[in-house]
Amino acid sequence: MDLQALKDFALVATHGGFGRAARASGRSKATLSRRVTELEQSLGVRLIERGTQSLRLTDEGRALHERTHGPLAEIAEAEEVVTLGASVPRGRLRVSAPVLLAHVALGRVAARFALAYPEVQLEIVAEDRKADPVEDGFDLVIRVNPSPDERLVGRRVLDDQRLLVAHPDIPMPSPPGKDEEAPGIRAVLGAMVSSDVVWRFHNDAGVEYAIKPLAALRLSSLLMVREAVLAGAGVALLPKLLVEDDVAAGRLAQWGTDALPPVEVWALRNSRRLVGAKVRVFLDAIEQAFPGRRFVPPA
Repeated sequence: MDLQALKDFALVATHGGFGRAARASGRSKATLSRRVTELEQSLGVRLIERGTQSLRLTDEGRALHERTHGPLAEIAEAEEVVTLGASVPRGRLRVSAPVLLAHVALGRVAARFALAYPEVQLEIVAEDRKADPVEDGFDLVIRVNPSPDERLVGRRVLDDQRLLVAHPDIPMPSPPGKDEEAPGIRAVLGAMVSSDVVWRFHNDAGVEYAIKPLAALRLSSLLMVREAVLAGAGVALLPKLLVEDDVAAGRLAQWGTDALPPVEVWALRNSRRLVGAKVRVFLDAIEQAFPGRRFVPPA
């Protein structure tokens, strides 16, 4: 199979037509059409249905495009490494990130990155689903406490804790006695939190004890939970990166720190792909945004 013909086919398939592909690449429409025709003849199948107003991939053309666009991108990255010495980050960079992290921190990271690397077209998709970098076409996925996956490698970029916080006007209950049950208290919970959960945390004195949250509200977004707690609706267990500045400003009172181990945030990529310049510099930008794997609220 002719690699250049395959690249030309991918270019036409991606742009949805010979004319648009020609304008995007600077190559002639006639050359692209000829190369795709040669590819069809070598494979013995029709890849593109050519109409007067539109272009449509055949089933065979769609299958070929889906199976080859990833490897072709890797080849392009390899060419960039060889010809540019991996010194000039450029091209499209797609990143999937949790909604909370994206809203609280990644907007500023993205802005600084765009100014520093104008030849990279950065796209950050804020979503809480477990995106697959291979299947979903992401160069990087940022995950919280990821499970081991041999297909993915990367860096731990942030360690975060969960803080038990409340409006300053809500009094903190006294620790229960040795044989007493955990006291119940009005709380704001995430939509997926179990109704029989018990929060265990360390108070300022380092003493561990528990309280039973009684759901006053259930909200699907931690950003909404924070707003409700600020309004005095109840207590909540929230990420430090979300409420640290509220605690420092006195808008929220910190009752304690979650007794569970810190949360780990990782930036992961496909282990089978080369590390291009654009991925490497974005990973560096993320690490610089979280010095010592800590979130530093903006001044």
